[in-house]
Amino acid sequence: MKNKFLFSVFVYFIILVLVSLGSWQLYRLDWKLNLISEINNSLKKDPVELSKSNKKNYLRITTSGTVDFDKQIYLYNLNDSGKPGFEVINPILIGNENYLINRGWIPFDKKDKAEINVLDTNSIIGTLKTQSKANSFKPNNDINENYWFTLNRDDIFSYTGKNFSKYIIYLNGDYKAPKPKVITSNISNNHKKYAITWFSMAISILLIYLYFRKKNY
Repeated sequence: MKNKFLFSVFVYFIILVLVSLGSWQLYRLDWKLNLISEINNSLKKDPVELSKSNKKNYLRITTSGTVDFDKQIYLYNLNDSGKPGFEVINPILIGNENYLINRGWIPFDKKDKAEINVLDTNSIIGTLKTQSKANSFKPNNDINENYWFTLNRDDIFSYTGKNFSKYIIYLNGDYKAPKPKVITSNISNNHKKYAITWFSMAISILLIYLYFRKKNY
């Protein structure tokens, strides 16, 4: 009898854990939907002057500054069609603050070509995004060859000798090379699927337990 009691306690504990995980995913789903709504609203607004705004993620801005083409960074990435190439990233001094500006994607054969360094620095329109953490599974940056896999802050300081804002400016506009990256609210949102999975597992275990109990208790 004692073993049956302990087994029941164990089963109900597992079910409680699964229900808790499902509930947590529903909470995350609500948070993610609100975040996506905020991003959509922000991206629909007219750009604001960077120096006069409260900086935040996905804020559309307009500004001007001094771009450093000598310390241009070539970050390996795929374009929207899955073709490998580089994202071109430059230091830019705006007022007295250093930023990185992501000007968009180029194919490999455009690297170091003068034709890609065309930018109206007096009228820059872009979108602020908080720099994401570097993926530790990617290869190390080859600073000497200017071939980057991550925007590692230590490597950037070693390459430029400067510290930068946590926000990266993603250039907007009708540029051809580099081709600016289109910023959208298409971010991963699988919380509903995860919640259904956890709740389904809890219900399945409960039904199996009730059947087992009917047969053996």
